[in-house]
Amino acid sequence: MTDMRDILQAASLLARHIPPTPMWSYPVLNAAAGAELWVKHENTQPIGAFKVRGGITLLAALPDRSRGVVAYSTGNHAQSIAYAARLFGTPCAIVMPENPNPSKVAAVEALGATVVIGGATMVEAADVAREEADRLGRRLISPADEPEIIAGVGTLYLEILLQRPDLDAIVVPVGSGTGAAAACLVARALAPGCQVIGVQSAAAPAAHDSWRLGEMVLRPMKTRVDGLATGSAYALPQQVMRDLLTDFLLVTDEEIRAAQRLMLTHAHTLAEGAGAAALAGVLNRREEFAGRKVAIVVSGGNAGPAELAALMGPQDA
Repeated sequence: MTDMRDILQAASLLARHIPPTPMWSYPVLNAAAGAELWVKHENTQPIGAFKVRGGITLLAALPDRSRGVVAYSTGNHAQSIAYAARLFGTPCAIVMPENPNPSKVAAVEALGATVVIGGATMVEAADVAREEADRLGRRLISPADEPEIIAGVGTLYLEILLQRPDLDAIVVPVGSGTGAAAACLVARALAPGCQVIGVQSAAAPAAHDSWRLGEMVLRPMKTRVDGLATGSAYALPQQVMRDLLTDFLLVTDEEIRAAQRLMLTHAHTLAEGAGAAALAGVLNRREEFAGRKVAIVVSGGNAGPAELAALMGPQDA
């Protein structure tokens, strides 16, 4: 199990590779939300998403990384592992489900990884990835069930709470759950009074429902938000969240789209859908967050062409 010592070690490691990301409060966004929001800009990472923290931390810890790695992902985890693999000179193959975000495929290939398209869902893509890892003799990397990934992601919340130790809450988008789990661990150590609240799309609620039910469940993936499109929960993040997560909210894809537009107009920020989910959660529970100091995590900014067209189009697009 990941603990604060692991997160502090990851922070020391990552300081040699990537700088801290900015966190700003925007008065016009605060007025719209009715709360003092602090926006953590993980969209400024070199891959445009927070997951690079976990990828670098994991690859740095692999004793046999020269034999190569295989990962499976809808995009940002893929870029994270590909970026870290290039950093450490590790052969890398990424399995993506059918019809992936074209911009994320291009980004992964530009980082030197091989992209394999296989499986209609993430569950099927995971099976293809296992076969590839066996065939190539490489290390298979889970999107979430890796302690080093959670440790690396934890550095994001270390930065948040070192800058704003007086926060009332941190709101975290949830796909696989590494971000929420990491936030819980850091908040417990540094700010026990700070709530950690997860947000997921109601159209892909596997992590939410698993947390509510106390058991791992599968759920359909009907969301348009590919960064939140997971059909199953992951054991390691769920274990942490069940003990420490304050609450878990569901929002609609339409609420996420509205939050994306608000981020663009009120915070000068292009967020992908998953990156706007935390704001959508705050707006969904406006009365609950009213007047409080709340950090929201823009987990990524890798919006694809279709997503950008819809975002910039008519309000009902």
